Amino acid sequence: MDGRDLVRSMKVVGSVGAAQGLRTVRAAWRRKRADAVGLPPRGAERARVPGPVQEVRPGPGGGVIRFSRSELQVTVTVNGAVFWGWDGSAPEPSYALAGRCPEPDPRAVLEPDKDGGWRVVAERVTVVISRHGAVEVQTPGGVTLRRDLPPRWWEPVAGGPARWMQRSEVAADARFFGLGGRASGPRLRDGTYSLWNTDPGRSFGPGDDPLYITMPVQLVVADAATHLVFHDTSWDGTVTLREGEEGAGSGHDRAGTSELRMDGGPLRCWVMVGTPARVLLVWASLTGPAALPPAWALGHHHARWGFGSEQEVRRIVSGYQERDLPLDAVHLDIDHYDEHQVFTVDHEGFPKLPQLAEDLRRDGIRLVSIVDPAVKAEPGNAVYDSGTALDVFVRDASGEVAQGVVWPGDAVFPDFTHARVRQWWGGLYEERLAQGFAGFWHDMNEPTSFTAFGESTLPRSARHSLEGRGGDHREAHNVYGLCMARAGHEGLRELAPGERPFVFSRSGWAGMQRYGGSWSGDVATGWPGLRASLSLVMGLGLCGVPYSGPDVGGFDGSPSPELYLRWFQLAAYLPLFRTHASLRAGRREPWEFGPEVLEHARVALVERRRLLPYFMTLAHLARRTGAPYVRPVWWSAPEDRMLRGCEDAFLLGDDLLVAPVLDPGADRRAVQLPRGRWYDTATGRAYEGPGQVLVDAPMSRLPVLARSGAVVPVRGDDGGLELEVWAPARGRAGGGLVVPDTGDGWDEPEIERYVTRWDGDRVVVDLEHEDGMIPSPRPVRVRGLGEGAAQM
Repeated sequence: MDGRDLVRSMKVVGSVGAAQGLRTVRAAWRRKRADAVGLPPRGAERARVPGPVQEVRPGPGGGVIRFSRSELQVTVTVNGAVFWGWDGSAPEPSYALAGRCPEPDPRAVLEPDKDGGWRVVAERVTVVISRHGAVEVQTPGGVTLRRDLPPRWWEPVAGGPARWMQRSEVAADARFFGLGGRASGPRLRDGTYSLWNTDPGRSFGPGDDPLYITMPVQLVVADAATHLVFHDTSWDGTVTLREGEEGAGSGHDRAGTSELRMDGGPLRCWVMVGTPARVLLVWASLTGPAALPPAWALGHHHARWGFGSEQEVRRIVSGYQERDLPLDAVHLDIDHYDEHQVFTVDHEGFPKLPQLAEDLRRDGIRLVSIVDPAVKAEPGNAVYDSGTALDVFVRDASGEVAQGVVWPGDAVFPDFTHARVRQWWGGLYEERLAQGFAGFWHDMNEPTSFTAFGESTLPRSARHSLEGRGGDHREAHNVYGLCMARAGHEGLRELAPGERPFVFSRSGWAGMQRYGGSWSGDVATGWPGLRASLSLVMGLGLCGVPYSGPDVGGFDGSPSPELYLRWFQLAAYLPLFRTHASLRAGRREPWEFGPEVLEHARVALVERRRLLPYFMTLAHLARRTGAPYVRPVWWSAPEDRMLRGCEDAFLLGDDLLVAPVLDPGADRRAVQLPRGRWYDTATGRAYEGPGQVLVDAPMSRLPVLARSGAVVPVRGDDGGLELEVWAPARGRAGGGLVVPDTGDGWDEPEIERYVTRWDGDRVVVDLEHEDGMIPSPRPVRVRGLGEGAAQM
């Protein structure tokens, strides 16, 4: 017995003093025993490197290079992505990829290179393989973007998965982004980052890592080009990053480095090269288009753990209506369940839930239900009984159903890595739809199981189907939330085929955008938590997950009126705009913070509603192009190093630059502008970029600047779609994209392409048409006329 674990057990029982505390102690010891028996000891290991080249076999898009102790498959696909896999690793099967991988590029040629190496030459990229197994990715002009040194493996002598390490070098000027949802970003500084989805068990801030969504996806931005690298393995691991330094030492550049260490799984990699927009487009073509939210999901959501009753929900909704505040959705947390049991209703607190949902829908408000994966392990629970009959629950290494502890007490967990289990779970949403719910919020799906000590998840030795291949939780853990989201999304597609499913998930992995979005999880109340909120949204967007947002005000605690308002204002420009708080936190309704905050919050809500056509356009573009709604300010100019270091502002689409207030007491702030003319949307004042400007940031609003020439679709006073056009600079043209949307369903509306230009003394807005350019058929309001550029 570990003495430290015994002390932790006693502390938990003493602090909790209830049956749940004892359950978590038992669960911790049960988990420890299961892994002690179920995981084979590694014992002695053999170290291995590829060795020298022995044989080369050209093939479509590249070929196979055999080394003395391993072999490497290299393929360039028709979309320009590069794949390589060691030791016979192929692109499939993969939880990240959507469907089959792209065809090899028939024009890519494998040919000899200098010093006994080989190279694959393609239109957009050249891949150079040294005679000892280093892999170098170059631009067509021969500039090296990434050099992966020969990998190393450590194989257990007695058999089992091999650990491996891949060390890579990037340009000295390169900067790292991505790795999923990271609170310290969006730019990732020097340090080690874990690749194991984790519920921290408390509110988190910028210094906490890992969190709920980790992905082995790096976006690397350098002067020469941007590239995305994805190591396709779901096993536990770490990434250690070190930024480079130009002119280090005796005047020589020091390369940036990335060292990936994995506990198992295939060593296979995808690399995409180009502009950020092109890289995310190729990434989306591999991992699948983002799910398209219904229009109401782009409005304002109000949630709380602890509504407790139908009367409380009606009281909150009436508060919004009496104050004429827009509201589009209300979320019910675990307290609306019967004793926290998933797919049930507390009929004392919510005796007429379908009627409540119907009443709210008549007012344009949808109900969203939390859904946890843990099922109460008790005969008589309908979900447990049906799941037991169908053998859907995760088992331990001995063959017994694995048990954990979550909100309902002792619980079991569906194995979402089995298609039959996903189909069963997806069918359970029929009960939620019958209760009137329109959207679903997946929580606790890392998966989390409460323990007094050790990891708060299933034993690593627990067994999973993994689509029939078989394996354990070491491989299944990181994709558990992804597979749960798939089960919910596919079930809803079948149960309500005419409606777009709305699912967002606390945990997930590469490709999760196919099934919905995410949110921040339990971000800490405080100014650091506000900064972390923006980091998480931007980081997930650069990993291909465009729809996400934070809990406004932080999950646990009581924000000051100023902090609440600044958080609310920021969230009004993020894809998921949701207020939420824990059972123990202060209220989150806008009127709880005084009349001044209420009026300023009203302005943010009204502006969000006015911009809904723009958000809907961004949702369609994210689905079709992979471009996130929220983009770093360097998105269109990654070569601008000043922009590369900007982390406190963002682009919303191409046309709006949002500069949130992230520090207390600020009424002005500096904004780093990309190239071009930018208009302050509140004052109309024009600024010329690139460069830094100082703008007003009163409590009443955030600084938002519009790109000159932009066409922003907005909601007019009559509810129809209008075009807000920001005048282009004299002698220049502008334009924008608009995707008109009915709000739900599966129609694919055409993209409308508008061009703005000067014609004499007036701004003209034309629509591209099959017959040529025609005047805009939509109402147009031109702004930015008559203002001069501010002096820099």
